[in-house]
Amino acid sequence: MEPHMSLRALFGTGKKQKKQLESISDSTAATYHENLRSAITVFEECRSLTERMSLFSPNETEDDISSSDLQYLQINYYLAELFQRENVLGRKTALELAQAAYGRYLKLLDSYEMLSKANAKLHERYLENPDEFALVPSSDPAELRNTKILRFKQEKELKLKLEYLSQTPIALQQDDAAIREVNLAEIQLSIHSTFQALDIIVQEFKILALMPNTSPQPGPEDMELDYRQRNGFSADTYSDRLDAPLSQLFNRGKAGPILSKDGRPLKPFTLLDNRQQIRDGVFRQDHALPTMTIDEYLEEEKRRGGMIDGGGEQSGVRQQPDEDNVEKADQETMKAREWDEFVEANPKGSGNTLNRG
Repeated sequence: MEPHMSLRALFGTGKKQKKQLESISDSTAATYHENLRSAITVFEECRSLTERMSLFSPNETEDDISSSDLQYLQINYYLAELFQRENVLGRKTALELAQAAYGRYLKLLDSYEMLSKANAKLHERYLENPDEFALVPSSDPAELRNTKILRFKQEKELKLKLEYLSQTPIALQQDDAAIREVNLAEIQLSIHSTFQALDIIVQEFKILALMPNTSPQPGPEDMELDYRQRNGFSADTYSDRLDAPLSQLFNRGKAGPILSKDGRPLKPFTLLDNRQQIRDGVFRQDHALPTMTIDEYLEEEKRRGGMIDGGGEQSGVRQQPDEDNVEKADQETMKAREWDEFVEANPKGSGNTLNRG
């Protein structure tokens, strides 16, 4: 950007750079970010220049602005559009800058009474609560759908009108009235897009508020530094040699602290009770050894109820009742009587009569 450029030249340069951004498909490319920052710088200079020149005054009306100066009302709108594309400063910061620029744009147009009645009401709602602004305040799906359809038709009409007025650029350079009409049509389309953008920004703010605060991902340099720390290398002793010194080979993984200051492990380690356990674990089998004999295991299973005594030939021999135990004999007699009564009351085959004719 050349020093002491006129407002007209600066504004033309900014519009040209903004148009070039639309031709770059990859928004993550370095060229895209360079052109974006350059365009923002140009329009910021245009905004500063208009303030120093006092180009727009709250005491004037729309008719007091010359046809050629109407285009400079779009500076804040172009800035807001560019800020919305910014993703280096942080999404929240970029959205706050875009929201502020849209607010300045609407305030300037409102001071010149260039907002229609419907847009003026939307502007009043926005000023009442910018953080909760929405094109449709209610959550009625039918109303949301009708509003979207209506605004889509309005946007289509504004674009067709602007396209029709811009068909003869040579005539526009010579006709002051035609230039004024084109600039006013572009402003009306920008106002329409501004309220849609503000609605989207508020929604995006709500989404960002729900996201957890995540620390930035480590870059390649941080990962390389972390690798050196884990392996006991310092900035002074690090070398690109493939054959590292023997001192580093022997001390690798042993030198330096185990944990960092914030509690992050710097190298693998094992938690053990004492040094005797370490010595016992050096010369031992590589499989788990039994901790009890078979007899001890069987006794433990009996104690837990996992084994039942009996079985074999002895299980079929009935024990002879003890004649001296009168109470036991009475229990056996009552049990036999109950069984006889049950058999008499339920003769064989009387249970299932489903298939009988």
